[in-house]
Amino acid sequence: MTSLPADGMAAGLGASTAKSEPDAGPLPRPVVALLRLPLVFKLVGANLVIGLVTVAAAMATHGTTFADRRIVTLLIGAVLIAQIVNSALVIVALRPIRALDEAASRVLGGDTSARVPDSPLADRDVARTGHALNQLLDELMQERDRIRQLATKVIRARDEERARIARELHDATAQTIAGVVLQLSAVERACPDEELATKLHDIRDTAAEALEEVRTLSHTIYPRVLEDLGLPAALDWLARQTRETSSLEVGVTLRGSGDVPPNVAAALYRVAQESLLNAVRHSSASTVELRLDIEPRHAILEVEDDGNGFIARDAEARRPGMGIFAMREHIALANGVLDIDSAPGRGCCIRARVPLEEPRL
Repeated sequence: MTSLPADGMAAGLGASTAKSEPDAGPLPRPVVALLRLPLVFKLVGANLVIGLVTVAAAMATHGTTFADRRIVTLLIGAVLIAQIVNSALVIVALRPIRALDEAASRVLGGDTSARVPDSPLADRDVARTGHALNQLLDELMQERDRIRQLATKVIRARDEERARIARELHDATAQTIAGVVLQLSAVERACPDEELATKLHDIRDTAAEALEEVRTLSHTIYPRVLEDLGLPAALDWLARQTRETSSLEVGVTLRGSGDVPPNVAAALYRVAQESLLNAVRHSSASTVELRLDIEPRHAILEVEDDGNGFIARDAEARRPGMGIFAMREHIALANGVLDIDSAPGRGCCIRARVPLEEPRL
């Protein structure tokens, strides 16, 4: 399953680590392999070599041979004790560095709350590096929160404006056209000229089609049913509209009950809308299943189709700012997570999980 994190920082870090390792140059492969060993193995190996050289030099200086078992045993014992002590000190000294690596790996994996813990074993330079990394992450998170708050306000303002336009289309423009349709019907019935009545009938049909297009446009811009009846009813309406305008067979499954905050409902509806649009245009699917599960603390939406499937990262890279990226941003602004499970030839399942508490602004 491809998981799309809620912010772009982890994705950017992941992209940077995907680069190939630097070329080792003309060095022989065994030398390169030795140089790439973990630091602890390098230090232990170097200490072992130094110890053995020291033993050999001491034996040569004092004319000691392997027949002098007592002296040889003392020398080897001293080397082993020194080796054990040095290895323990190296392992203990490298623990703070390992903590740095673990914190960076967690941030890379999307856990932006990861920080480097304070360690009594860290020396001054390593401790300063850990504090600098923590301060950098704190500032990045603060900046991300400010951007998210601004983006949330922009999204809400846009949705409010779209809702206002949709209401104008539905309550004003559509009502005006409906009045025209009624008047044409009345004139048609009262017209004694059969040819003129036929023309009036055609004009009335055209006006009726325009009325339906305006109503559909108002619901596309902002579904009134989402505002009036809630997310489950809006998903039912969206599925019915998709069935009527395409060859897709769309099913809706609802589990659980409870109030869904407006920002969460809008984000999940946009994911369902975009997913169905992609299924109609690109997937060659025959069936799509919408599943909404309202839990006490989360709302989970799954959209699964039996289409061609795709590679999510490749699809997002081909059309940056559109489709999957837009869905991910909507869910991220609601503090949720978007997962995509898809592969060529085996369909697609898009899963959005959003907490039911609105983000604090």
